Amino acid sequence: MKPLLNNRLLLILFFSFLLALSACRKEEKIIAPTEDFSGEVANKWFDLARKITKETPGFTPPVAARAYAYTGVALYEAVVNGSDNYQSLAGQINGLSTAALTKPDLDAEYHWGLVANSCLADMLRKLYAPASAANMTRIDSLYAAIEQTLATGFDAEVVTISVDYGKTVAAQMYAYSTTDGQDKCYQNNFPASYVLPTGPGFWVPTPPAFLNAMQPYWGNVRPFVSTNITHTQPQTPIPFSTNVASPFYAQALEVYNTRQNLTPEQEKIAQFWSDDPGNTATPPGHSVAIATQALRKQNANLAVSAETYAKIGMGVHDAFVSCWRCKYQFNLLRPVTYIQQHIDPSFSPVLITPPFPEFTSGHSVQAAACATLLTNLFGNNFAFTDSTHVSRTDIDGSPRYYASFEAAAQEAAISRLYGGIHYREAIDKGIMQGKQIGENIAQLLQFKQ
Repeated sequence: MKPLLNNRLLLILFFSFLLALSACRKEEKIIAPTEDFSGEVANKWFDLARKITKETPGFTPPVAARAYAYTGVALYEAVVNGSDNYQSLAGQINGLSTAALTKPDLDAEYHWGLVANSCLADMLRKLYAPASAANMTRIDSLYAAIEQTLATGFDAEVVTISVDYGKTVAAQMYAYSTTDGQDKCYQNNFPASYVLPTGPGFWVPTPPAFLNAMQPYWGNVRPFVSTNITHTQPQTPIPFSTNVASPFYAQALEVYNTRQNLTPEQEKIAQFWSDDPGNTATPPGHSVAIATQALRKQNANLAVSAETYAKIGMGVHDAFVSCWRCKYQFNLLRPVTYIQQHIDPSFSPVLITPPFPEFTSGHSVQAAACATLLTNLFGNNFAFTDSTHVSRTDIDGSPRYYASFEAAAQEAAISRLYGGIHYREAIDKGIMQGKQIGENIAQLLQFKQ
């Protein structure tokens, strides 16, 4: 009986080996990890996203931040399964469940660059639905050009299954985006339902256009990380007062004196960081541009690029939600209103005052969140030259050098004092607010294990 038992044991071991070998081959079918692909495919798509943001009506800073965020998160989810170093955001961020996402087929081979290309093209088509016909054509052209380059040398089956998977993830991630209640938010920047609170020190529409309040309900938008709202709201600002001996009068006087004695360099800084909608990709787009420049400087792979765009996207999005909740909680009047009424009726700021309350500074919050995240990704002393506005002719868009991301964020923040549209307290507390938001995103467990 022993020989028969031994033969049976050998057969069992042999078939067990075949099953194990088959499983290994299935895992090996995914031809190369995400880290083996260039991140330039993502960089090109975010370049185009910034262009379309600038040229599409309704993409105010909060709306733009939302579009960048869902585009970045979709990219991340599209390629995360090609890496052993990252895990899905599902279950880590608000509203995204594992059941909502399709995982790749282990029996198939994937080209993660093609997956990313397909996913990003579909996300831009969906998130920028009101874009011009010319920009929709640009989406199609970029998609075709990248696919033609990346597909060279790969089997048609690999190309097809990669493209299809990217489209599947895009559809699922766009569906996820609609559950935040802000689908097509570009259509409703100035809701007629909002009633301005009235009283001493409250915000009122400002010159020259005297527009109604922009996105007054944005503070209720779903954040990616809840603590970015619940644990980042600053304390009550300096009490409003018209007394010339009061701290409030003093901070308004600082804005006035800064404007009266503005240096050419300070005016250049104010214009460089203004990033007005319609003329630029908005302030969150400037943050995305800085991230892209850092990625290109590092020649980053697709995995690092996906992580970066997801983090920056979530960071600027939550920054605007947190900041807007603060703005419409306190409804503080702008410097131009106070100064014209109580210091100098002829006062005119360098920049046009945006149509929403003052405290805190949106530039400060989002720039600090971005700087915190980029520092976490690339290091404390990552020097770079910001060429975001190099092609502009309406301002001096000459490239500016920064010794660190923190230095750039500090300049972006103080630019609002130079521009005459923020008090210093809104800037300083906005920086603190943004840093906490960035830290919360950086500490998420879904990235490197």
